[in-house]
Amino acid sequence: MRAFVFTDKALGRQAGRFVWLSINTEKRENAAVLAKYPIQASPTLFVIDPAAEKVVLKYVGGATVPQLQRILDDGARAAGHGRDGRKSDELLAKADAFYAAGQNKEAAEAYRAALKGMARSSPSYARAVESALFALSSSRQHETCAAVAKDAFEHLKSSPSAANVAGSGLDCALALDKTVPSRAALVSDLARDVSEVLRGPRTGLAVDDVSALYQTFAEERDAAGDAAGKTKILEEWAAYLEVEAAKGKTPEARAAFDAHRITAYLALGQPERGIPMLEASERDFPDDYNPPARLALAYRGMKKYDEALAASDRALARAYGPRKLVILNVRADIHDKKGDAAAARKVREEALAWAEALPKEQVSERQIAALKKQLEPPK
Repeated sequence: MRAFVFTDKALGRQAGRFVWLSINTEKRENAAVLAKYPIQASPTLFVIDPAAEKVVLKYVGGATVPQLQRILDDGARAAGHGRDGRKSDELLAKADAFYAAGQNKEAAEAYRAALKGMARSSPSYARAVESALFALSSSRQHETCAAVAKDAFEHLKSSPSAANVAGSGLDCALALDKTVPSRAALVSDLARDVSEVLRGPRTGLAVDDVSALYQTFAEERDAAGDAAGKTKILEEWAAYLEVEAAKGKTPEARAAFDAHRITAYLALGQPERGIPMLEASERDFPDDYNPPARLALAYRGMKKYDEALAASDRALARAYGPRKLVILNVRADIHDKKGDAAAARKVREEALAWAEALPKEQVSERQIAALKKQLEPPK
């Protein structure tokens, strides 16, 4: 979004309505912000009432310019600027309040109530559906999540929300236990919806939403035991990202696709395809830990462990906050694959010490417990 959305001149009309702020949640000094405004996934967009310093609207995920415009309009209404007192607005405001507070179970129930009384032509309908799906998935109500997505897709399949709705629904369907009677039909129907989005026109769709859709579709083919179909989807995914990256007019615009591309290449078992792009990104952004951290993943996939460790060294020299834990975990795995158990243990001890020193808002007890478990002697 930083490279393609926030730079769009169309957002100029919003300048007098909002004060814009971007927070890097990896930095220690921003832990207090996380304490006040917790996030479950990145990116997360908040609209905050400045008088009360209270979140009046939260949106998880990327957005196109038109989607962002609607999010901001809904945020202004939620803050009391333009709310007309309709019952549907009151129900949506209640759902948004639960969602902003991270109460996903309550938010899911409230969004479903709001959607029942909301016209599908409402400007808020798509956002309410997407928020409901995230809340349902986060509270592990996977069957309901898939059913809501299936119902909403027909009305949103020509909108910028089509990819997110179909993909979220299929993710939820795949998460269902295979003993659930409705699973097979939900997976089949939502896979068809995903295919419709991928095979149709993509005007207005966010590239990262389409990318995520390819990944989910490949997972569906894998779960179905269709190895050839999975490979075909992965190849299409990689090719799509390469075309989109080539359109980038700046190094930042091109590098915005690096994470998606290396994920696709690793899934294909072709990590070497990512080396040139990541080397270019490291040259373009010498202070960024991401390019060398991704190079470490690529070289690990190629079984070039010394090169992977060298890239990891460069990433660690630039890393900070909780992201350093991710890099250390990969580094420990590289040592494991190299057959150096002592070095792997030393890195995991370093990771545990780093995790325990982080502000509690930046690391979970579950992460710390997982690191401790890795350090337990084998039984």
